[in-house]
Amino acid sequence: MKILFHRSKCIGCNYCVEQAPQRWQMSRRDGKCVLVGGRLKGTMHQADVGEEERESVERAASVCPVKIIRIAR
Repeated sequence: MKILFHRSKCIGCNYCVEQAPQRWQMSRRDGKCVLVGGRLKGTMHQADVGEEERESVERAASVCPVKIIRIAR
């Protein structure tokens, strides 16, 4: 499973951090979220995650008010 995150559109609401703190952190530098273990590919940050994280990362994607988190299988 892969997380796709369009960081430049992040508004820093912190909802993803609340749902999946093992995968998301807030940046003190610019107030946007950071995908822990993510790599920048093109305009998207991506991270491979295991099945054990499915529920929390799907919750993080569903609560994002700007819908910039996608889960790909």
